[in-house]
Amino acid sequence: MTGVDVVVCGAGAGGLAAAQALGRLGLAVLVLDRRAAPAEVAKGELLQPESVRILDEWSALPALRAGGAVAVDRLAIRDPAGTMLLPLDYTDLPGEYHQILCTEYPNLLRALADGLAPTVEVRRPALVEGALRDEQGRINGVRVVEAGRQRDIRARLVIAADGMSSRLRKAAGIPMRRQQYEHRLLAFEVPAAPADAEVCAYLTDRGLRLVYPLPGGRSRLYVQVRPEELRDGTMADLTGWCDRLLSEMPALGPLAGPLRASLSRRQTLTICRLRTPQLSAPGLALVGEAAHAVHPMAAQGINSSLADAQALGTLIGALDDTGPTTLDRALRDYQRIRLRRLDHTATVSHNAARMLTTTTGPARMLGRRMMRHTAANQRLLRLTAGNLSGVDLHPLSAVDRLYQLGLLTDRRANATPSHPARNGGEPK
Repeated sequence: MTGVDVVVCGAGAGGLAAAQALGRLGLAVLVLDRRAAPAEVAKGELLQPESVRILDEWSALPALRAGGAVAVDRLAIRDPAGTMLLPLDYTDLPGEYHQILCTEYPNLLRALADGLAPTVEVRRPALVEGALRDEQGRINGVRVVEAGRQRDIRARLVIAADGMSSRLRKAAGIPMRRQQYEHRLLAFEVPAAPADAEVCAYLTDRGLRLVYPLPGGRSRLYVQVRPEELRDGTMADLTGWCDRLLSEMPALGPLAGPLRASLSRRQTLTICRLRTPQLSAPGLALVGEAAHAVHPMAAQGINSSLADAQALGTLIGALDDTGPTTLDRALRDYQRIRLRRLDHTATVSHNAARMLTTTTGPARMLGRRMMRHTAANQRLLRLTAGNLSGVDLHPLSAVDRLYQLGLLTDRRANATPSHPARNGGEPK
């Protein structure tokens, strides 16, 4: 039986971020992942300014930029012809960070892994089967299988960063609330750059089409589809399906040829809202998708994972000692602070998703109305950009919602928000 200060289960972005944050404190951290190599998946590609700030603190930005990360300063909603409907300009954000970085998930993982402290070890493949407990029931390690051999590893702190189906979360008895969106997303890696250097969501009668640049002059395209389209033969003729998509979306014309060339390499993504009512148990902290997931439209998932890790590292770094009692107090503080922030993130993400993905009924009409009134209100545009970016949090009030619906006239529509900037702070 061996022992370390911290065991992290999962070497995705959340797990490596936790290893970054805790390794910087001088703790001996062991990261275990069941995969021999990271999965190639279309996720974690949009780093909001809050994440850029965190990665800068960890000195990871040079590696990201060396991997070709593309900086953009606007998130836009356009109609199918490309006409602007709602611009979110990040250049007016307070503080030093005013851009989204668009990169590939493996590039982010490399940037995090390359900067790990010497006290951090990453081992693959290693399957964590469950949690170990002491006589009082506190989690104090994991049971792992490596090279066909089972062994126990003791640790003062265990981090569950093992994804939506987290074994450690289940072992701790922490429930997960799961709500699946009715639509799916097809993800395409298009070997051509988009016309505009922005993250662009196109509002269509068939739902969301999202485009943004990737390193190497490429693009990511997400296309919303109904589940039955994947089952009833609608997509059996991919070329015909693509032709219909392009005919409905004149703005995608410059990407037509490269998109056709990339059809066979698509990924199909099932989209869920996931949330745990708690982020910790004695000896255990949940990080990233082991605890939460949101719709990718608002680009908040990977950013929440990095913020989890930073918050946990900050709280543990402030401790006078890292004994079990003191650590568990820090874990309770982590849960209290992060749950409040994740409530805000879940609301922002779901509202953005509903506005752009609902295709029928009163909800569609309501979403269009809210978008139209938001676009005409500079104050609401700035507040929305601050909430999405993560560097200037100010949840919209009930009165702001009435302004979005056009039920009240906002006399401050062209005024600068008076709330103080809270870089990386928590919503009030």
